[in-house]
Amino acid sequence: MTAKQFATDIVRALHDRGHQAYLVGGCVRDLQLGREPADYDVATDATPDEVMRIFPDTFAVGAQFGVVLVPLPRATEEQLAAVPDEHPGSGHRHSVEVATFRSDIGYSDGRHPDQVRFSRSAEEDAQRRDFTINALLLDPLNNQLLDYVGGRRDLERGIIRAIGDPHRRFAEDKLRMLRAVRFAARFDYWIEPKTLAAIKELAPQIHQVSHERVRDELLKMLTEGHARHAFELLDQTGLLKEVLPEIAAMKGVEQPPQFHPEGDVWVHTLLLLDGLQAGASATLALGALLHDVGKPPTFRRAPDRIRFDGHVEVGMKMAQEICRRLRLSTHETDQVVALVGNHMRFADVEQMKDSTFKRFVRLPRFDEHMELHRLDCMASHRDLDRYNFTRHRLAEMPPEAIRPAPLITGSDLIAAGYAPGPLFKEILAAVEDQQLEGRLASRDEAMQFVARQFPLAAQREC
Repeated sequence: MTAKQFATDIVRALHDRGHQAYLVGGCVRDLQLGREPADYDVATDATPDEVMRIFPDTFAVGAQFGVVLVPLPRATEEQLAAVPDEHPGSGHRHSVEVATFRSDIGYSDGRHPDQVRFSRSAEEDAQRRDFTINALLLDPLNNQLLDYVGGRRDLERGIIRAIGDPHRRFAEDKLRMLRAVRFAARFDYWIEPKTLAAIKELAPQIHQVSHERVRDELLKMLTEGHARHAFELLDQTGLLKEVLPEIAAMKGVEQPPQFHPEGDVWVHTLLLLDGLQAGASATLALGALLHDVGKPPTFRRAPDRIRFDGHVEVGMKMAQEICRRLRLSTHETDQVVALVGNHMRFADVEQMKDSTFKRFVRLPRFDEHMELHRLDCMASHRDLDRYNFTRHRLAEMPPEAIRPAPLITGSDLIAAGYAPGPLFKEILAAVEDQQLEGRLASRDEAMQFVARQFPLAAQREC
């Protein structure tokens, strides 16, 4: 059973018990566009209690708002688990959301309605939603489409239009401003003028939205395959300077034309984003966005050329702060900072010693470092010589040559009479360097090297 079949069965069960029920929202939009929906939602006139009586195995995740989750059968979940998720983080992939028709009254917190009134009217429910293309209802039993807000016409014309008064829609939930940008970028649509004007006017109020919700929208923009368009729209609407002022600061920051014939830091970054494929990891996408974030504050026009002294180190600190502000996990933050911190090292890759090169390619998720370097090159001089050199050299090295088993340990040093301390790290690193260079191949050779380079008598004198 597919997710669509299961959602259809939910609609059928509600119909059989005398209720109205329809597929609604993004799944209907995507079906009309010939796309596979990320998840399925059902709208009904049945109350949450009635839904839970019909489907006992449910989760009342938002019963006060009329929302109940009906989990997919295990077999369907197993089918989904075998298929890559094209919309990670997009929603409840392993359940169907069943929501009671409602109208919302007041949004004093800018996100949740102050009061919810359940309704028997599908039209009233459609009127409370965000954009016309997301307010279509479909009866899958007879393929009847209900359109109370002109959503079908806007789908055909490629328009993102707020339902009713745009100011009211955005006042209800400020995140809808970012969602308008994301949908426009994803579908290559244009934002209807009144809707666009309202976003420009209300953009400073996006700070009322939690960092976590902003993060989720930004990551979707970056990983859905239309990142450049999304960030151009963020800039056009005035949202970019509100949510990522560090990126807005890239505009107009010149670069040395001999290295960056494409233009300023903003143009270069947009070209990187243009190269991101749909499904790119969040860390790679953020690495692409932030790799040159340290250039604006380090810009300097020297006698010989434009310089960005220390932009990598400054960029690492800025990237870390941005990741923390967006509430990324420590693991994700570490990877983004590593991508920013190492993106310039490819310039020296052809001159690296074996030990340096092997340590470099041992970086966690090195494939992301490689892809960021490729994108960086393609967004500037388009010279992939160092990328290809790294790829070929890496392919020629067996894994055991890159990560060999240590020849000696701290226990060996203690047994030889060395006192534990900070010097141990220096000794073991020196031995590993020699091992990676191919100069040491056994424990005995390693201990002889230690005896020569770090004489025990000298340690005792210290």
